[in-house]
Amino acid sequence: MDLSAEQITITRLNNAKESPTFYKVFTLVGLGLMIDAADVYMASSTNTAMITSKFATEAQGSTFLSAGFLGLFIGSIIAGYFGDYFGRRKAYQANLFIFGAATLLGGFAPNIAILSILRFIATIGLGAEIVTAFATINEFAPTKHRGRWSGAISVIGNIGSPLGFLLCMLIIPDFGWRPLFFIIGIAALILWAVRRHNFPESPRWLISKGRHEEAEKIIEEMSINGYYDPMQAQETNGKESRTIHVGLKRAFIVGIIVAMATTVCQYTFTSWVPTILVKEGVDIFHSLMYSTVMMIGAPLGALVGASVVDRAGRKWTIGIGFLVIAILGIIYTYQKSDAAVMIIGFCLTMAMYAMNASILSVYVPELFPTKYRFRGEGYAAGAGKLMNVLMPYFIVWLMTNFATSYIFYSIAILAIIASIVTFAFGPETKQRYIR
Repeated sequence: MDLSAEQITITRLNNAKESPTFYKVFTLVGLGLMIDAADVYMASSTNTAMITSKFATEAQGSTFLSAGFLGLFIGSIIAGYFGDYFGRRKAYQANLFIFGAATLLGGFAPNIAILSILRFIATIGLGAEIVTAFATINEFAPTKHRGRWSGAISVIGNIGSPLGFLLCMLIIPDFGWRPLFFIIGIAALILWAVRRHNFPESPRWLISKGRHEEAEKIIEEMSINGYYDPMQAQETNGKESRTIHVGLKRAFIVGIIVAMATTVCQYTFTSWVPTILVKEGVDIFHSLMYSTVMMIGAPLGALVGASVVDRAGRKWTIGIGFLVIAILGIIYTYQKSDAAVMIIGFCLTMAMYAMNASILSVYVPELFPTKYRFRGEGYAAGAGKLMNVLMPYFIVWLMTNFATSYIFYSIAILAIIASIVTFAFGPETKQRYIR
Protein backbone atom coordinates (compact mmCIF):
# COMPACT_ATOMS: atom_id res chain seq x y z
CA MET A 1 0.00 0.00 0.00
CA ASP A 2 1.55 3.33 -1.05
CA LEU A 3 1.68 6.33 1.25
CA SER A 4 -1.39 8.13 -0.10
CA ALA A 5 -3.49 4.96 0.04
CA GLU A 6 -2.45 4.37 3.66
CA GLN A 7 -3.43 7.91 4.55
CA ILE A 8 -6.80 7.46 2.88
CA THR A 9 -7.34 4.35 5.03
CA ILE A 10 -6.43 6.24 8.21
CA THR A 11 -8.75 9.10 7.24
CA ARG A 12 -11.60 6.64 6.70
CA LEU A 13 -10.95 5.21 10.16
CA ASN A 14 -10.82 8.72 11.67
CA ASN A 15 -14.23 9.58 10.22
CA ALA A 16 -16.12 6.28 10.49
CA LYS A 17 -19.36 6.70 12.42
CA GLU A 18 -19.95 4.62 15.55
CA SER A 19 -20.72 1.03 14.57
CA PRO A 20 -21.72 -2.21 16.33
CA THR A 21 -18.01 -3.12 16.41
CA PHE A 22 -17.18 0.14 18.18
CA TYR A 23 -20.01 -0.29 20.70
CA LYS A 24 -18.83 -3.85 21.43
CA VAL A 25 -15.31 -2.60 22.13
CA PHE A 26 -16.67 0.24 24.26
CA THR A 27 -18.84 -2.11 26.34
CA LEU A 28 -16.10 -4.66 27.00
CA VAL A 29 -13.58 -1.96 27.89
CA GLY A 30 -16.10 -0.21 30.16
CA LEU A 31 -16.93 -3.37 32.10
CA GLY A 32 -13.25 -4.07 32.66
CA LEU A 33 -12.63 -0.55 33.95
CA MET A 34 -15.67 -0.77 36.22
CA ILE A 35 -14.32 -3.92 37.89
CA ASP A 36 -10.89 -2.33 38.16
CA ALA A 37 -12.24 0.86 39.76
CA ALA A 38 -14.22 -1.18 42.29
CA ASP A 39 -11.05 -3.10 43.16
CA VAL A 40 -8.83 -0.03 43.61
CA TYR A 41 -11.15 1.41 46.25
CA MET A 42 -11.91 -1.96 47.76
CA ALA A 43 -8.20 -2.02 48.64
CA SER A 44 -8.41 1.18 50.70
CA SER A 45 -11.44 -0.03 52.66
CA THR A 46 -9.88 -3.47 53.06
CA ASN A 47 -6.76 -1.83 54.43
CA THR A 48 -8.83 0.06 57.02
CA ALA A 49 -10.67 -3.14 57.99
CA MET A 50 -7.44 -5.14 58.31
CA ILE A 51 -5.87 -2.50 60.55
CA THR A 52 -9.01 -2.22 62.69
CA SER A 53 -9.28 -6.02 63.09
CA LYS A 54 -5.53 -6.33 63.90
CA PHE A 55 -4.92 -8.51 60.83
CA ALA A 56 -2.31 -5.89 59.92
CA THR A 57 -0.59 -2.96 61.59
CA GLU A 58 -0.56 0.53 60.03
CA ALA A 59 2.95 -0.14 58.72
CA GLN A 60 1.87 -3.49 57.23
CA GLY A 61 -1.19 -1.81 55.74
CA SER A 62 1.12 0.71 54.08
CA THR A 63 3.14 -2.17 52.65
CA PHE A 64 -0.07 -3.75 51.32
CA LEU A 65 -1.05 -0.51 49.55
CA SER A 66 2.49 0.10 48.31
CA ALA A 67 2.66 -3.43 46.89
CA GLY A 68 -0.48 -2.63 44.92
CA PHE A 69 0.91 0.61 43.54
CA LEU A 70 4.22 -1.08 42.64
CA GLY A 71 2.26 -3.70 40.69
CA LEU A 72 0.28 -0.94 38.95
CA PHE A 73 3.55 0.72 37.93
CA ILE A 74 5.08 -2.48 36.55
CA GLY A 75 1.84 -3.42 34.81
CA SER A 76 1.63 0.00 33.15
CA ILE A 77 5.17 -0.24 31.79
CA ILE A 78 4.85 -3.86 30.63
CA ALA A 79 1.52 -3.18 28.94
CA GLY A 80 3.03 -0.24 27.06
CA TYR A 81 5.80 -2.31 25.51
CA PHE A 82 3.69 -5.41 25.01
CA GLY A 83 0.83 -3.48 23.40
CA ASP A 84 3.08 -1.55 21.01
CA TYR A 85 5.11 -4.56 19.91
CA PHE A 86 2.67 -7.50 20.00
CA GLY A 87 -0.71 -5.85 19.58
CA ARG A 88 -3.45 -4.28 21.64
CA ARG A 89 -5.58 -7.43 21.68
CA LYS A 90 -2.88 -9.69 23.13
CA ALA A 91 -2.01 -7.10 25.77
CA TYR A 92 -5.68 -6.93 26.68
CA GLN A 93 -6.12 -10.70 26.92
CA ALA A 94 -3.60 -11.56 29.62
CA ASN A 95 -4.00 -8.70 32.09
CA LEU A 96 -7.56 -9.43 33.25
CA PHE A 97 -6.78 -13.10 33.89
CA ILE A 98 -3.73 -12.21 36.01
CA PHE A 99 -5.76 -9.67 37.96
CA GLY A 100 -8.79 -11.93 38.49
CA ALA A 101 -6.87 -15.07 39.48
CA ALA A 102 -4.56 -13.31 41.95
CA THR A 103 -7.43 -11.35 43.51
CA LEU A 104 -9.48 -14.53 43.98
CA LEU A 105 -6.52 -16.24 45.68
CA GLY A 106 -6.09 -13.18 47.90
CA GLY A 107 -9.33 -14.06 49.64
CA PHE A 108 -7.63 -17.19 51.03
CA ALA A 109 -4.43 -15.42 52.17
CA PRO A 110 -3.43 -16.62 55.70
CA ASN A 111 -1.47 -13.49 56.58
CA ILE A 112 -0.73 -9.96 55.42
CA ALA A 113 2.61 -10.94 53.83
CA ILE A 114 0.98 -13.46 51.46
CA LEU A 115 -1.87 -11.05 50.77
CA SER A 116 0.59 -8.27 49.87
CA ILE A 117 2.40 -10.57 47.42
CA LEU A 118 -0.88 -11.58 45.77
CA ARG A 119 -1.93 -7.94 45.68
CA PHE A 120 1.30 -7.09 43.88
CA ILE A 121 0.63 -9.78 41.24
CA ALA A 122 -3.01 -8.77 40.84
CA THR A 123 -2.21 -5.12 40.30
CA ILE A 124 0.30 -5.93 37.55
CA GLY A 125 -2.76 -7.05 35.60
CA LEU A 126 -4.77 -4.09 36.87
CA GLY A 127 -2.12 -1.58 35.76
CA ALA A 128 -2.01 -3.13 32.32
CA GLU A 129 -5.81 -3.05 32.06
CA ILE A 130 -5.99 0.68 32.74
CA VAL A 131 -3.32 1.54 30.16
CA THR A 132 -4.69 -0.67 27.41
CA ALA A 133 -8.31 0.37 28.03
CA PHE A 134 -7.86 4.11 27.60
CA ALA A 135 -5.42 3.85 24.69
CA THR A 136 -7.66 1.32 22.93
CA ILE A 137 -10.75 3.53 23.06
CA ASN A 138 -8.64 6.41 21.77
CA GLU A 139 -7.74 4.31 18.71
CA PHE A 140 -11.25 3.01 17.95
CA ALA A 141 -13.26 6.21 18.50
CA PRO A 142 -13.95 8.58 15.56
CA THR A 143 -11.82 11.73 15.71
CA LYS A 144 -14.90 13.98 15.74
CA HIS A 145 -16.14 12.49 19.03
CA ARG A 146 -12.93 11.02 20.42
CA GLY A 147 -12.89 13.23 23.51
CA ARG A 148 -16.52 12.42 24.20
CA TRP A 149 -16.04 8.65 23.98
CA SER A 150 -12.70 8.62 25.79
CA GLY A 151 -14.29 10.60 28.60
CA ALA A 152 -17.43 8.47 28.55
CA ILE A 153 -15.40 5.30 29.09
CA SER A 154 -13.94 6.93 32.19
CA VAL A 155 -17.48 7.73 33.39
CA ILE A 156 -18.58 4.11 32.90
CA GLY A 157 -15.45 2.78 34.56
CA ASN A 158 -15.70 5.10 37.53
CA ILE A 159 -19.21 3.92 38.35
CA GLY A 160 -17.24 1.08 39.91
CA SER A 161 -15.77 3.47 42.49
CA PRO A 162 -18.95 4.14 44.52
CA LEU A 163 -20.08 0.56 43.85
CA GLY A 164 -16.83 -0.68 45.35
CA PHE A 165 -17.27 1.43 48.46
CA LEU A 166 -20.95 0.42 48.68
CA LEU A 167 -19.95 -3.26 48.60
CA CYS A 168 -17.42 -2.55 51.35
CA MET A 169 -20.02 -0.77 53.47
CA LEU A 170 -22.50 -3.66 53.09
CA ILE A 171 -20.04 -6.53 53.52
CA ILE A 172 -17.10 -5.56 55.73
CA PRO A 173 -18.95 -4.68 59.00
CA ASP A 174 -20.75 -8.06 59.09
CA PHE A 175 -18.64 -10.46 57.01
CA GLY A 176 -15.12 -9.03 56.99
CA TRP A 177 -12.92 -8.19 54.02
CA ARG A 178 -12.31 -11.62 52.44
CA PRO A 179 -15.63 -11.94 50.53
CA LEU A 180 -14.73 -8.79 48.58
CA PHE A 181 -11.71 -10.52 47.06
CA PHE A 182 -13.90 -13.45 45.99
CA ILE A 183 -16.52 -11.18 44.38
CA ILE A 184 -14.05 -9.02 42.45
CA GLY A 185 -11.87 -11.97 41.40
CA ILE A 186 -14.78 -14.05 40.07
CA ALA A 187 -16.28 -11.05 38.24
CA ALA A 188 -12.92 -10.37 36.53
CA LEU A 189 -12.53 -14.00 35.42
CA ILE A 190 -16.06 -14.10 33.97
CA LEU A 191 -15.36 -10.96 31.93
CA TRP A 192 -12.03 -12.42 30.80
CA ALA A 193 -13.84 -15.48 29.45
CA VAL A 194 -16.39 -13.32 27.60
CA ARG A 195 -13.70 -11.07 26.14
CA ARG A 196 -11.42 -13.83 24.83
CA HIS A 197 -13.14 -14.24 21.45
CA ASN A 198 -15.03 -10.95 21.16
CA PHE A 199 -12.34 -8.30 20.99
CA PRO A 200 -10.86 -7.06 17.67
CA GLU A 201 -7.30 -5.86 17.12
CA SER A 202 -6.76 -2.12 16.72
CA PRO A 203 -6.69 -1.31 12.98
CA ARG A 204 -4.30 1.59 13.68
CA TRP A 205 -1.80 -0.84 15.18
CA LEU A 206 -2.25 -3.25 12.26
CA ILE A 207 -1.56 -0.44 9.78
CA SER A 208 1.53 0.63 11.72
CA LYS A 209 2.82 -2.94 11.34
CA GLY A 210 2.04 -3.16 7.63
CA ARG A 211 -0.84 -5.62 8.10
CA HIS A 212 -3.17 -3.67 5.83
CA GLU A 213 -5.51 -6.47 4.74
CA GLU A 214 -6.39 -7.35 8.34
CA ALA A 215 -6.88 -3.66 9.14
CA GLU A 216 -9.13 -3.19 6.11
CA LYS A 217 -11.51 -5.95 7.24
CA ILE A 218 -11.94 -4.32 10.65
CA ILE A 219 -12.33 -0.83 9.13
CA GLU A 220 -15.07 -2.15 6.83
CA GLU A 221 -16.93 -3.37 9.92
CA MET A 222 -16.35 -0.06 11.69
CA SER A 223 -17.53 2.04 8.72
CA ILE A 224 -20.75 0.11 8.17
CA ASN A 225 -22.75 3.19 9.25
CA GLY A 226 -20.88 5.55 6.93
CA TYR A 227 -18.70 8.56 7.65
CA TYR A 228 -19.12 11.89 9.41
CA ASP A 229 -17.47 13.66 6.47
CA PRO A 230 -17.60 11.59 3.26
CA MET A 231 -15.59 14.12 1.26
CA GLN A 232 -12.85 14.13 3.85
CA ALA A 233 -12.91 10.33 3.95
CA GLN A 234 -11.92 10.32 0.27
CA GLU A 235 -9.02 12.78 0.56
CA THR A 236 -6.18 12.03 -1.82
CA ASN A 237 -4.06 15.13 -1.29
CA GLY A 238 -1.32 13.20 0.50
CA LYS A 239 -1.96 14.81 3.87
CA GLU A 240 -3.98 13.38 6.73
CA SER A 241 -6.43 15.95 8.08
CA ARG A 242 -6.13 17.53 11.51
CA THR A 243 -2.63 16.28 12.29
CA ILE A 244 -0.10 18.20 14.36
CA HIS A 245 3.48 17.57 15.38
CA VAL A 246 4.49 17.34 19.04
CA GLY A 247 8.03 16.27 19.93
CA LEU A 248 8.27 13.02 21.88
CA LYS A 249 10.30 14.68 24.63
CA ARG A 250 7.64 17.34 25.16
CA ALA A 251 4.86 14.74 25.03
CA PHE A 252 6.57 12.55 27.62
CA ILE A 253 7.33 15.44 30.00
CA VAL A 254 3.82 16.91 29.88
CA GLY A 255 2.13 13.50 29.91
CA ILE A 256 4.13 12.18 32.86
CA ILE A 257 3.67 15.31 35.00
CA VAL A 258 -0.09 15.68 34.51
CA ALA A 259 -0.73 11.93 34.82
CA MET A 260 1.42 11.71 37.93
CA ALA A 261 -0.33 14.69 39.53
CA THR A 262 -3.87 13.46 38.91
CA THR A 263 -3.03 9.90 39.99
CA VAL A 264 -1.24 10.89 43.21
CA CYS A 265 -3.88 13.47 44.20
CA GLN A 266 -6.73 11.08 43.50
CA TYR A 267 -5.31 7.94 45.09
CA THR A 268 -3.92 9.78 48.11
CA PHE A 269 -7.34 11.18 48.93
CA THR A 270 -9.54 8.20 48.10
CA SER A 271 -7.19 5.52 49.47
CA TRP A 272 -6.63 7.20 52.81
CA VAL A 273 -9.84 9.08 53.61
CA PRO A 274 -11.47 6.05 55.37
CA THR A 275 -8.37 5.58 57.54
CA ILE A 276 -8.12 9.33 58.23
CA LEU A 277 -11.76 9.42 59.34
CA VAL A 278 -11.25 6.42 61.64
CA LYS A 279 -8.13 8.05 63.09
CA GLU A 280 -10.20 11.15 63.87
CA GLY A 281 -12.73 9.12 65.84
CA VAL A 282 -15.31 8.00 63.26
CA ASP A 283 -16.27 4.31 63.53
CA ILE A 284 -15.53 2.07 60.55
CA PHE A 285 -19.18 1.79 59.38
CA HIS A 286 -19.68 5.56 59.26
CA SER A 287 -16.21 6.02 57.79
CA LEU A 288 -17.14 3.72 54.90
CA MET A 289 -20.56 5.40 54.58
CA TYR A 290 -18.98 8.87 54.31
CA SER A 291 -16.46 7.53 51.79
CA THR A 292 -19.26 5.98 49.73
CA VAL A 293 -21.14 9.31 49.60
CA MET A 294 -17.97 11.12 48.53
CA MET A 295 -17.23 8.51 45.86
CA ILE A 296 -20.60 9.12 44.18
CA GLY A 297 -18.75 12.17 42.92
CA ALA A 298 -16.39 9.92 40.91
CA PRO A 299 -18.64 9.07 37.93
CA LEU A 300 -20.27 12.51 38.10
CA GLY A 301 -16.86 14.17 38.01
CA ALA A 302 -15.79 11.96 35.12
CA LEU A 303 -18.99 12.98 33.29
CA VAL A 304 -18.21 16.67 33.85
CA GLY A 305 -14.63 16.20 32.69
CA ALA A 306 -15.73 14.29 29.58
CA SER A 307 -18.22 17.03 28.67
CA VAL A 308 -16.00 20.03 29.33
CA VAL A 309 -12.79 18.64 27.79
CA ASP A 310 -14.47 18.18 24.41
CA ARG A 311 -16.00 21.67 24.43
CA ALA A 312 -13.47 23.91 26.15
CA GLY A 313 -10.45 21.95 24.92
CA ARG A 314 -7.87 19.86 26.75
CA LYS A 315 -5.44 22.55 27.89
CA TRP A 316 -7.88 24.94 29.61
CA THR A 317 -9.93 22.14 31.18
CA ILE A 318 -6.88 20.50 32.74
CA GLY A 319 -5.08 23.68 33.78
CA ILE A 320 -8.12 25.15 35.55
CA GLY A 321 -9.18 21.76 36.93
CA PHE A 322 -5.93 21.37 38.85
CA LEU A 323 -6.40 24.83 40.40
CA VAL A 324 -9.89 23.79 41.55
CA ILE A 325 -8.41 20.68 43.20
CA ALA A 326 -5.85 22.81 45.03
CA ILE A 327 -8.50 25.21 46.35
CA LEU A 328 -10.93 22.46 47.43
CA GLY A 329 -8.12 20.46 49.05
CA ILE A 330 -7.22 23.41 51.29
CA ILE A 331 -10.88 24.13 52.09
CA TYR A 332 -11.40 20.46 53.06
CA THR A 333 -8.78 20.67 55.81
CA TYR A 334 -10.83 23.25 57.74
CA GLN A 335 -14.16 21.39 57.78
CA LYS A 336 -15.33 20.09 61.16
CA SER A 337 -18.95 19.01 60.74
CA ASP A 338 -19.85 15.65 59.21
CA ALA A 339 -22.05 17.30 56.57
CA ALA A 340 -19.31 19.71 55.48
CA VAL A 341 -16.75 16.90 55.33
CA MET A 342 -19.02 14.90 53.01
CA ILE A 343 -20.06 17.86 50.83
CA ILE A 344 -16.56 19.27 50.30
CA GLY A 345 -15.17 15.73 49.99
CA PHE A 346 -17.82 15.02 47.35
CA CYS A 347 -16.84 18.17 45.40
CA LEU A 348 -13.13 17.35 45.72
CA THR A 349 -13.76 13.83 44.45
CA MET A 350 -15.69 15.25 41.48
CA ALA A 351 -12.82 17.58 40.62
CA MET A 352 -10.24 14.80 40.88
CA TYR A 353 -12.21 12.45 38.66
CA ALA A 354 -12.90 15.21 36.14
CA MET A 355 -9.12 15.44 35.83
CA ASN A 356 -8.78 11.66 35.70
CA ALA A 357 -11.23 11.47 32.80
CA SER A 358 -9.67 14.43 30.99
CA ILE A 359 -6.04 13.35 31.42
CA LEU A 360 -5.69 9.56 31.56
CA SER A 361 -8.51 8.64 29.21
CA VAL A 362 -8.36 11.60 26.78
CA TYR A 363 -5.28 13.83 26.87
CA VAL A 364 -2.34 11.50 27.49
CA PRO A 365 -3.21 8.98 24.72
CA GLU A 366 -3.69 11.91 22.32
CA LEU A 367 -0.16 13.21 22.97
CA PHE A 368 1.50 10.25 21.21
CA PRO A 369 1.45 8.82 17.67
CA THR A 370 0.22 5.22 17.19
CA LYS A 371 3.76 3.83 17.20
CA TYR A 372 4.40 5.08 20.75
CA ARG A 373 0.87 5.44 22.16
CA PHE A 374 0.81 2.45 24.52
CA ARG A 375 4.33 3.13 25.76
CA GLY A 376 3.54 6.81 26.22
CA GLU A 377 0.37 6.03 28.15
CA GLY A 378 2.24 3.33 30.08
CA TYR A 379 5.11 5.59 31.13
CA ALA A 380 2.78 8.43 32.08
CA ALA A 381 0.39 6.24 34.07
CA GLY A 382 3.32 4.29 35.52
CA ALA A 383 4.98 7.45 36.86
CA GLY A 384 1.94 8.16 38.99
CA LYS A 385 1.82 4.59 40.25
CA LEU A 386 5.52 4.72 41.13
CA MET A 387 4.95 7.85 43.21
CA ASN A 388 2.07 6.09 44.93
CA VAL A 389 4.42 3.27 45.99
CA LEU A 390 6.08 5.78 48.33
CA MET A 391 2.99 7.81 49.23
CA PRO A 392 1.57 5.42 51.89
CA TYR A 393 4.78 5.71 53.91
CA PHE A 394 4.76 9.48 53.47
CA ILE A 395 1.11 9.65 54.60
CA VAL A 396 1.77 7.49 57.69
CA TRP A 397 4.73 9.75 58.55
CA LEU A 398 2.55 12.85 58.18
CA MET A 399 -0.27 11.36 60.29
CA THR A 400 2.20 10.28 62.97
CA ASN A 401 4.17 13.51 63.24
CA PHE A 402 1.84 16.22 61.96
CA ALA A 403 -1.85 17.03 61.48
CA THR A 404 -3.80 15.33 58.67
CA SER A 405 -4.21 18.77 57.10
CA TYR A 406 -0.66 18.46 55.76
CA ILE A 407 -1.87 15.68 53.47
CA PHE A 408 -4.18 18.12 51.74
CA TYR A 409 -1.58 20.87 51.59
CA SER A 410 0.64 18.40 49.73
CA ILE A 411 -2.19 17.63 47.30
CA ALA A 412 -2.70 21.37 46.68
CA ILE A 413 0.99 22.01 45.95
CA LEU A 414 1.19 19.12 43.47
CA ALA A 415 -1.98 20.28 41.71
CA ILE A 416 -0.66 23.84 41.33
CA ILE A 417 2.61 22.59 39.79
CA ALA A 418 0.67 20.45 37.29
CA SER A 419 -1.53 23.42 36.37
CA ILE A 420 1.52 25.58 35.61
CA VAL A 421 3.10 22.85 33.45
CA THR A 422 -0.16 22.39 31.50
CA PHE A 423 -0.56 26.08 30.72
CA ALA A 424 3.13 26.58 29.91
CA PHE A 425 3.96 23.47 27.85
CA GLY A 426 0.81 21.43 27.10
CA PRO A 427 -0.27 21.29 23.43
CA GLU A 428 -3.95 21.49 22.51
CA THR A 429 -4.97 18.13 20.95
CA LYS A 430 -8.73 18.57 20.53
CA GLN A 431 -9.86 16.76 17.34
CA ARG A 432 -6.26 16.26 16.25
CA TYR A 433 -3.93 13.31 15.78
CA ILE A 434 -0.24 13.51 16.63
CA ARG A 435 2.18 12.57 13.86
